[in-house]
Amino acid sequence: MQETSPVTVIRGIGPKSALNFEKAGIRTVGDLIRYYPRSYDRFEAPSGAGGLTAADEGRVIAVEGRIERELSVRFLSSLKLITGKILCEGGSIDVTWYNMPFLRTQLKPGCVYIFRGTVRLKGKKIFLQQPKVYDLFDYASLRKNLQPVYPLVKGLTGNALRKALQNVFYGPDHIDLSEDCLPAEMLERYGLQDLKGAVRTIHFPQDEEALKTARKRLVFDEFFFFILMLKQLRAARTGQTHDYRIEAKPETDTVLRALPYQLTGAQKRAWATISQELGEEKLMARLIQGDVGSGKTILAFLAMIQTAANGMQSALMVPTEVLARQHQEAFDSLCGKAGLPWRALLLTGSLKASEKKKGYAQAASGESLVIIGTHALIQEKLNYRNLALVITDEQHRFGVQQRESLEQKGEMPEGSSGGSGKPHTLVMSATPIPRTLAVILYGDLDVSVLDELPAGRLPIKNAVVDSSWRPKAWRFIADQVRQGHQAYVICPMVEGSDEIEAENVIEYTAMLREDLQHYLPSPSVEYLHGRMKAQEKAERMGRFAAGEISVLVSTTVIEVGVNVPNATVIMIENSERFGLAQLHQLRGRVGRGKDQSWCILMHTACSDEISRRLEILSSSNDGFEIAAKDLEMRGPGELFGVRQSGELAFQLADIYADAPVMRSAEKAAEETLLLDPDLSSSRFRTISRRLQRLESDGKSHYTL
Repeated sequence: MQETSPVTVIRGIGPKSALNFEKAGIRTVGDLIRYYPRSYDRFEAPSGAGGLTAADEGRVIAVEGRIERELSVRFLSSLKLITGKILCEGGSIDVTWYNMPFLRTQLKPGCVYIFRGTVRLKGKKIFLQQPKVYDLFDYASLRKNLQPVYPLVKGLTGNALRKALQNVFYGPDHIDLSEDCLPAEMLERYGLQDLKGAVRTIHFPQDEEALKTARKRLVFDEFFFFILMLKQLRAARTGQTHDYRIEAKPETDTVLRALPYQLTGAQKRAWATISQELGEEKLMARLIQGDVGSGKTILAFLAMIQTAANGMQSALMVPTEVLARQHQEAFDSLCGKAGLPWRALLLTGSLKASEKKKGYAQAASGESLVIIGTHALIQEKLNYRNLALVITDEQHRFGVQQRESLEQKGEMPEGSSGGSGKPHTLVMSATPIPRTLAVILYGDLDVSVLDELPAGRLPIKNAVVDSSWRPKAWRFIADQVRQGHQAYVICPMVEGSDEIEAENVIEYTAMLREDLQHYLPSPSVEYLHGRMKAQEKAERMGRFAAGEISVLVSTTVIEVGVNVPNATVIMIENSERFGLAQLHQLRGRVGRGKDQSWCILMHTACSDEISRRLEILSSSNDGFEIAAKDLEMRGPGELFGVRQSGELAFQLADIYADAPVMRSAEKAAEETLLLDPDLSSSRFRTISRRLQRLESDGKSHYTL
């Protein structure tokens, strides 16, 4: 079989099961072998229940024992709660499952099983939460190797993935990966494994050392091809001219005078650079990198007003409909207060067909000079009259190719005089990347840094606590809600998992709602996660922004910059599972109003390293300082656990833990293009082919 073969060539995958694979983006054999595990599980020897204390909360343990008597089932809000007691060496331990009533008939009292789950504490009671149940033989076989854990979708199980991969690598029609995309001398110079061995080992590692070697090669590839593409983009842009001369106009000064605050020194310097570059012959391609709350949006609005004052169009693309609507309202309010005539056209996926048609007509005719929206801005049916400036906000949520698609909407029509026909580009990012890495990761852009926060902002108060403080934290949230404020609670998981143990939004919401009823008459607690339909997510986030929901239990989907000034508390469960930079971005959801705000970092795994990491966040609100310290603490040997998920999301690579590999990949890409800028020689033929395939698949951009 070949990489391009459909998954139906794999034994055991028919048309029906192929649909489940397709939900995860797996259509070909190549998609499958690059559907990498998100972590690995190690199955330790079973232990007894004796000696467990409150300090063990959060640990995943396995116990060998038998169910004392038939399990009981009761209802907790909309959840079915299944409880029982395991008798084992050293005593007994209570056990709890959610929504698994079939276990009542499946588990026979008196029979011996292995129960593997998370130790939890409620009051003084210790119990095992949501354990997976194994027979003795199956558990013994799992202890031999590292067990890959894959991101799953409905209908696709970890077992189905592992079985398919077994057939791909070891079946009679196994895949041929004999040709490596990197030349042998590059592999030798940078100490890299061959591609065939690396891809196979990442799915079936014999031990951690083999896994480290395989992962290093695949991480190198991710960085190498991404950086190669960025360098080619920058080379193509260098010296490009255009016909969009957006000269400085007095309207921007009018807006600045109407603001209720003064720009910071960093904002003034960045705006002077942007305003100048918009009016130059050379095409602008600039990144505004600023911490959460540093004031990037006002710079985007000023650039859009300068563009409109020159009679040209600008488009601002943001990742969510709620954020797009907030930006539209803020822009319109800004222009209204300054006495300027422009209003923003909002284009999102949820608009009615008639509204979209009207919006498309206004953009095509030039009636609307300012357009704000989501991915709807790059739809094929949408055309612009003279799109001179494109802006992407929260850039880590978009791919480079999506940004390019928006830029292509501004290309000049045939017959226009001279110039490249491309619009100016402004990119905004709140991801606190150390500058040494930003130069590599944003290699096609010039960078302006906003390293000052507006005056008058109250610093967020931070607390790092273990899970024994959870009842106090919930009471504190209830107190803030009584005062008219709102709160976020962040959980790393959507639903309970047999393979990864963490707080999850659905069960957590039910428990929190029940607890808050003791303090509030009718608490409004809702959940939000990435698997919800786009319209449902937008509706729920909109209700929270409008104050209709008091507490929002969410996954990291809320880290995108929605502005809710009334939210004064964010509590992050299992905070040890997040990277510091991502925790800092999550923390930035509060502290946006005039009232004091708090961030509660709840951890369930106790170690000196975790304590040191979280104390860094507790002692500083400076994202760039945190990112630099995160980089210092993270080493190239760290493979699992803490990842900066949700930001700069390569498949495997982590920009902090893998910074040394990134620098090697950048050096290799630089040397390759010096030797062969077009990648046309036979020496780099396989690199060129691989890059072309990635670009055609839309996978060379990752999410930067």
